[in-house]
Amino acid sequence: MGTMNKMRENTGVVLWILVISFGVLWVLQDSGVFDTLGGQAVNKLIVVDGDPISYDEYNRALDSQIEQYRQQTGEPMTPQRMELEQDRVFDALVENKLREHEMNRLGITVSDEEVREMVLGSDPHPIIKVYFGDGQGNVDPALLQNFIDDPAAREQWIQLEEYLRNERRRQKLDNLITSTVRVTDKDIEQAYLKRNATANAQYFALRYADIPDDSVTVSESDIGRYYNEHRDEFERKRAYSIKLASYSKQASSADTTATLEDVAKLEETFQNTESDSLLLARYVSEKPYSSAFFSRGDLAEPIADVVFANPEPGTIVGPIIAGNEAHLIKIVETRPAEETNVRARHILIQAPEDDPAARAEARAEIEALKQRLDDGEDFATLARTHSEDRGSGARGGDLGWFGPGRMVAPFQEAAFNAPVGRMVGPVSTEFGWHLIEVTGRANTEVHIADYAQSLRASTATIQNAQDKLEDLQYYTEEEGNFEQQAQRMEIPLDSMQVEAEQRNIPGIGNSRSLMQFLADAEIGDISEVIELDDQFIVAKVTDIQPEGYRPLAEVQDQIRPRAQLEAKKDIQRERLEQAYASGGFDGLTEALNTSPRTANGVSFSNPLVPSLGRSATFAGTIMGLEPGEDSGVVEGENAVFVAKLININEPAPITEQQRETLRNELVNRQRSQVQTQWIASLRENADVEDNRNQLIQ
Repeated sequence: MGTMNKMRENTGVVLWILVISFGVLWVLQDSGVFDTLGGQAVNKLIVVDGDPISYDEYNRALDSQIEQYRQQTGEPMTPQRMELEQDRVFDALVENKLREHEMNRLGITVSDEEVREMVLGSDPHPIIKVYFGDGQGNVDPALLQNFIDDPAAREQWIQLEEYLRNERRRQKLDNLITSTVRVTDKDIEQAYLKRNATANAQYFALRYADIPDDSVTVSESDIGRYYNEHRDEFERKRAYSIKLASYSKQASSADTTATLEDVAKLEETFQNTESDSLLLARYVSEKPYSSAFFSRGDLAEPIADVVFANPEPGTIVGPIIAGNEAHLIKIVETRPAEETNVRARHILIQAPEDDPAARAEARAEIEALKQRLDDGEDFATLARTHSEDRGSGARGGDLGWFGPGRMVAPFQEAAFNAPVGRMVGPVSTEFGWHLIEVTGRANTEVHIADYAQSLRASTATIQNAQDKLEDLQYYTEEEGNFEQQAQRMEIPLDSMQVEAEQRNIPGIGNSRSLMQFLADAEIGDISEVIELDDQFIVAKVTDIQPEGYRPLAEVQDQIRPRAQLEAKKDIQRERLEQAYASGGFDGLTEALNTSPRTANGVSFSNPLVPSLGRSATFAGTIMGLEPGEDSGVVEGENAVFVAKLININEPAPITEQQRETLRNELVNRQRSQVQTQWIASLRENADVEDNRNQLIQ
């Protein structure tokens, strides 16, 4: 009976192993490997080519996914994640049913002897090794035989046997589908070269961006011609214009205050406890206890500010809010830091390393800014208006706290050697020229116990948000005028356009409930209250545009810069073609009055070209040339160019281990592609009924 108890206790573990190890497609339907299945299907929630999948089957599979999510995250599944899982379960069950139909059509069966071999053979199925293992990767024969001989385990044994039969049957189908996959030695050699070979080349290029916008005139006829030639780009699905009322589910100020008060009540207990780790566990802290020491830059800024203001061991600081959590923090211990942390701000003027003219221009500009700072202008103000590091520039140049190894070497050396409050520079790095001011330095590390609680909306807050929108919906249905009712109730409205089958809606994300409402809606219809992860919404349809092509008047502002770019391409291509025609590659130096540039180490995996940026066209072009051969005029992503291959840097000969690894990778990739295409073909030709809208939520 010990084996049976172990079996019952570990059912969840076994199911988890099944889902992870053997794929959700098969397991979702058969996830009750060690459970007795329920009664007969009483409805047809999904019908695949006339074959029904019941509500019970669907719900069991969905419940399994929900439970796994809870085990992984410790949180209940959010509404939008629930909709995503519902669709994933639906797809998995449909595909599983299609596989079953194909196995029946092809007559794929599994004999009792094959099942026996999967259990007792020389290479048992992985689930047998996992569940009946001896701890060393082998099967414990005694444990397995005890289970087989146990009359009380008969039902579980039958279900395990059925699972193995289905698993083997599915494996046979997969082998049949992928039997056409072949990877030759030549395929492996080409893939290896494509990944590892690099090329050196000379080139002439005329960038499109070098032509000023105001020198290129785009007429209305040019825009019309571009529209007609690229009309497919402006095809649209059925589109809905909607007014959206929303109400947040986030914690209110009252909820936040209540959480801070609750956290503060622990201060005395926290101060007097003999075990910080036990306290954090007992009161379910969102941050587990850690014995690590933290430097100034390791902690969130609000926490670091209060902890390092006076890092005295035994001090309790907080409650404070950092991110979406309230924190009560005990400073357990301090010690000298192994590495100094600094806080700095900077102003950057960008310039490529390989462009001397641009570097000189950037140096002059940064020197001018330095003079303005020396004359007393504000560093933060100049950073906001002139720094080309837009992220830090918006913060007055602030880079926050950082330790060694976080910045490029010249910047790091300047910052770590500068006194606090003194500006240094100009400093040259690969990004351009910098002016740097160190605003803080920390030489202490702290060990802290961090009790944290998430700031969550209360049940009352969530209910109030839902009630508010339900009232809006009710009064609109009773009295009319959605907009006036929203204004009266002080509920803001947003206007947006949503296309049929749109998966990501700005400000909302993915919402199957909203898309289902729109699919059957008419102008003027108002949705039920829809719950999202962070808000409730109600939508009103104000207009519906049928599928077709967006009219020229609607897209001409988008077309104008595209047509202008095409004109620039034509100008640069014609200029380079004329120059090339006059003397080939060698004649371009005189025709363009410039010297060829050099691109070294260009590859398919790293198609970075000086002054051209990333250009897969350039990489592909030179890789197809012979040494000394030139490409002729080629239109690339950012420029037209003529390139001459200097040489290909062949990688070291492939080793047998590399060959085998690459072969397996290519085989697995092709098998995956074949299976994906096969199942897509089955789905395209299948008759699938989705009756999930009958589900009672």
